[in-house]
Amino acid sequence: MSRTRVLVLNSGSSSVKYQLLDMRDSSRLAVGLVERIGEQTSRLKHSCLTTGGTRELNGPIADHEAALKTVAEELAKDGLGLDSPELAAIGHRVVHGGMFFTEPTVIDDEVLAEIERLIPVAPLHNPANLTGIRTARALRPDLPQVAVFDTAFHTTMPESAARYAIDPKIADRHRIRRYGFHGTSHAYVSRETARLLGKAPEEVNVIVLHLGNGASASAVAGGKCVDTSMGLTPLEGLVMGTRSGDLDPAVIFHLARVGGMSMDEIDTLLNKRSGLFGLCGDNDMREIRRRIDAGDEEAGLAFDIYIHRLKKYIGAYYAVLGRVDAVAFTAGVGENAAPVREAAVAGLEGLGLAVDPERNAVRADGARLISPAGARVAVAVVPTDEELEIATQTYALVGNNS
Repeated sequence: MSRTRVLVLNSGSSSVKYQLLDMRDSSRLAVGLVERIGEQTSRLKHSCLTTGGTRELNGPIADHEAALKTVAEELAKDGLGLDSPELAAIGHRVVHGGMFFTEPTVIDDEVLAEIERLIPVAPLHNPANLTGIRTARALRPDLPQVAVFDTAFHTTMPESAARYAIDPKIADRHRIRRYGFHGTSHAYVSRETARLLGKAPEEVNVIVLHLGNGASASAVAGGKCVDTSMGLTPLEGLVMGTRSGDLDPAVIFHLARVGGMSMDEIDTLLNKRSGLFGLCGDNDMREIRRRIDAGDEEAGLAFDIYIHRLKKYIGAYYAVLGRVDAVAFTAGVGENAAPVREAAVAGLEGLGLAVDPERNAVRADGARLISPAGARVAVAVVPTDEELEIATQTYALVGNNS
């Protein structure tokens, strides 16, 4: 029996997202989410796409080990268990791979140790990723496990884009540089944008705008990232749901010296109580637009700040690339919020950017152009598929040998 299935695991601090795919046709066999791990109100939502069945379990799930064991049990109920002879590998999303990991990597003890050494620059993400990997290895120690890194796509950035203007010796000692994140999404979307234009990725320059609760932009020249908005951590760059994005570093000194805030308090402020939420109390773009339509000035200002930052990055990356063939919107906000797309390119007609109001208003599942016919620069909506990208990279690495 051929091994063509890949299980993709995305272990967050209190959640596990998973998908089981058959790589013969990239079809999904099962998808699910475990959330609120460690709480009394834990929940698992599981869907078997081969039968159409959906189940939901509610009740305490103590930790990631218990969560993954429950996932394995639910898959087994549908005949898709981890003991299946058709399972080729498990692919893990790992947020931070530093400069050491530039491509998908088969996980061994040395790889685990390096991911652990990167915890100081990804304290919210890498520990959860590690827990998921260790649990999965314990459940199937004989199965290839592959780490696919959010940062890997951005390792092609030139040093002029990746370096901060600080003492290089200090920077190198503490691994301080711009790494970027959402790399699996930027890789997938830039490639799909080229396909939408009927060209090879090597022929196309694309600005990718990944706009979700976390948000990032990238400049992709001929299929390679040359700049991205996130840096050492996912805090830098665009205005996000709860993160501030770009900020004068002296604000931190000011809050500590004048505001009397601790480093932990400032960290919480900038990562969890800033961005759209900090500006207006909401980080859901749908609710913000509803408030704007009702005349809410606070929500209106938050939206304007969000768009202003976004527009600055479009212009900056246009300059970095020199020639832009397409601007692609993706992720929850990018794929669904037509007013964001319209506002982001408004006034940029001189750069060849515009959206067609009717095309922009259409809700559809697939990749599509929303720019006017014959536009100099294509504006596109390209749904991201990070799980498929992880599965594809995992299977390309180990599928033929599993």
